[in-house]
Amino acid sequence: MIHLSPRVLLASTATLSPWSVLASEASSSTMLDLTGHWAGFAALAVFFVAYGLVIAEETLHLRKSKPVMVAAGIIWVLVAVVYAQHGDTHTAEIAVRHNLLEFAELFLFLLAAMTYINAMDERGVFDLLRVKLVTQGYSLRTIFWITGALAFVISPVADNLTTALLLATVVIAVGGQNRKFVGVACINIVIAANAGGAFSPFGDITTLMVWQKGLVQFGQFFQLFLPAVVNWMVPAFIMSLAVGKESPDPVHEQAVLHHGGGVIVGLFLFTIVMAVCAHNFLHLPPVMGMMTGLGLLKFYGYYLKRRDHFFPAPPEQNLGDTALALEGEPSKQKARDGASQYNIFKSLERAEWDTLMFFYGVILCVGGLGTMGYLAMGSELMYGQLGPTTANILIGFLSAVVDNIPVMFAVLAMRPDMDLGQWLLVTL
Repeated sequence: MIHLSPRVLLASTATLSPWSVLASEASSSTMLDLTGHWAGFAALAVFFVAYGLVIAEETLHLRKSKPVMVAAGIIWVLVAVVYAQHGDTHTAEIAVRHNLLEFAELFLFLLAAMTYINAMDERGVFDLLRVKLVTQGYSLRTIFWITGALAFVISPVADNLTTALLLATVVIAVGGQNRKFVGVACINIVIAANAGGAFSPFGDITTLMVWQKGLVQFGQFFQLFLPAVVNWMVPAFIMSLAVGKESPDPVHEQAVLHHGGGVIVGLFLFTIVMAVCAHNFLHLPPVMGMMTGLGLLKFYGYYLKRRDHFFPAPPEQNLGDTALALEGEPSKQKARDGASQYNIFKSLERAEWDTLMFFYGVILCVGGLGTMGYLAMGSELMYGQLGPTTANILIGFLSAVVDNIPVMFAVLAMRPDMDLGQWLLVTL
């Protein structure tokens, strides 16, 4: 049996949306409680099957975005069908548009950040950092602490995944066949990157989502700095006891910072400042600052491309290149410093598209389940009966098993009444 709930659509599915027009439209509709309806059970089954396939990604070699994207479509079809049967053809549309807005802000923000990271990688910024570390002749224990510290420092600006991958290459290059050192040092990097990303909106997707919703201000995240340091230092100290002080075999490698690399780093930092200022002072979504910064990068990319066109490498470096139909320019023509001719769309192409599409599927799946009433039920059970502290601790354990993105989005959709300390706790 379907029960009518007095909750308005805005409060139950996308209370986070800033669009007052959609809110006023939704306020005239009442929500159907589908938690005991066959459609609700079917939606839960679809979601659990899809997420089971996500968990088995490495075994099945199936990209994680595929099952959740299909599941999202099925869940929203179920929502729309049930509401249509009750003569309501608008509520499902309004709800899905709210969730699409949630995804659009996250998608564009991450796309801009990923493009900057890829552009810096293409210009050799990360290669230069890696080579400087592996050629200094540090001992294994020193490399252990340096890579951990760099992961902790870099991850608040770059995302923790990119940071971990970058510094893991340093450990592998230095450690070579010393699997014990490589394993321990990589674990240290992962812990440090996750800890460092906890006190910055740019360090992790979950902190970014909380910041974008205005639940925690940019400066308030720095209250997590000391807990983050402890979360890294304690396990790092214990693991360091298993790392010897011997020096690895010397590594002889060179890297070149290509023209424009330093400028792109500066543009990225300026873009972060614009995102923070847009949110804190202009009360605009942070994505506006990020996309403006992406536009600046595209302008600078145009300059690099024209520079490479007028000052190419000597002809002998370009032998064998084929012509690229797009814009009628050589696809592999090199600049005078030996770098491939810069193309901003190559940086866009290398974005983590599977991850971005996974976020689409997860956000739409969780939003659909919220429209059916499951998030309100979960909020009452966890935050109403257990209390926020216990609930947030349980969510922390849950995120260690399940991906933290759907967990955090579910919490944001529940919108429990919590103070700043509790929001920082669930973020940490």
